[in-house]
Amino acid sequence: MEKTENKGVSLKNRILSVTGMGQVLTVTAGLVVLCIVFGIINPTFFSARNLGNLLRQIAPFILIGIGQSYVLITGNIDLSIGSVIGMSTMLSATMMTKGVNPWLSVGITLIACLVVGFLNGYLVAGFKIPPFIATLGTMTIARGIAQIANGNYNTNSIGAAAEGFRDFFYYGKTLGIYNTFWIAIIIFLIFNFYLSKTKTGRHVYAVGSNINAAKLSGVNITAVTVIVYVISAFCAALVGFTQCASAGMGAMDAGNSYEMYAVAASVIGGVSTLGGQGILFGTVIGAAIWAVLQNGLQFAGAPVAIRNIAIGIIVIISVLLDIVVRGRAPRTRKKTK
Repeated sequence: MEKTENKGVSLKNRILSVTGMGQVLTVTAGLVVLCIVFGIINPTFFSARNLGNLLRQIAPFILIGIGQSYVLITGNIDLSIGSVIGMSTMLSATMMTKGVNPWLSVGITLIACLVVGFLNGYLVAGFKIPPFIATLGTMTIARGIAQIANGNYNTNSIGAAAEGFRDFFYYGKTLGIYNTFWIAIIIFLIFNFYLSKTKTGRHVYAVGSNINAAKLSGVNITAVTVIVYVISAFCAALVGFTQCASAGMGAMDAGNSYEMYAVAASVIGGVSTLGGQGILFGTVIGAAIWAVLQNGLQFAGAPVAIRNIAIGIIVIISVLLDIVVRGRAPRTRKKTK
């Protein structure tokens, strides 16, 4: 009987290790503690108005975190996310200011962003270019497109014709909650199902766990890599639309540093930078922690520099913990006499 129970415990621990649920539970507890602390520091933190705005602030981090998580699970990284956001913002806003129907602008911009994602995936898997270099190159290209979209100028107001677009992506509410948050939740549900319940989702984990074994098992490495980068570009494009809707115009610097935010949401939520491990629910919690820290430290009167330092420290600690837990921390070799 004792032997059976030990086997059950061992299986449970193995499942928790594979899914990253242990870290998800830990960071969830951390999120609760953060909220309590910031609520004590400033009771306004728990006001209905701030909570509504906080959910809207979390949404972009959830979206880019989902995209980056897919890429990280395959053992790669996407540095072009921030620039794709800027490209999405500028292309859609420029077309709207030129009189193009807002939803047609959204469609054309989305296709352009997906092309960047496809290019990322094919450069990494098809041409074997290291993901850091490949996405660094497309990051620069996408930012350049954002800059030349309106002749190296930010756009004018997208106008009253885009009111429906602005309400859908930013200002509108459904059941008392901003649409931006609902969009993020719907995208999470779709891509969480895709990652956890489909064959392609299993292939994503397989590629990140052991690419050679996955190849021998018949997994199409190029196809899987292209898919995850296209998903990342899709999520970045959506964030670009929310930025455009929020400002009511296109800004060439939109999305700056968002690649960092995407990595932060992912690794804080338990997605391994070494590939093959992580769940999207953890990414949602990681995005929430990021947004709560930004919002709470602002309420506490902390300067932007302190907020950035705090987030940077948390990201580094999260990655170090991941390396230690997975047994890949560097070890000192004993000298032999």
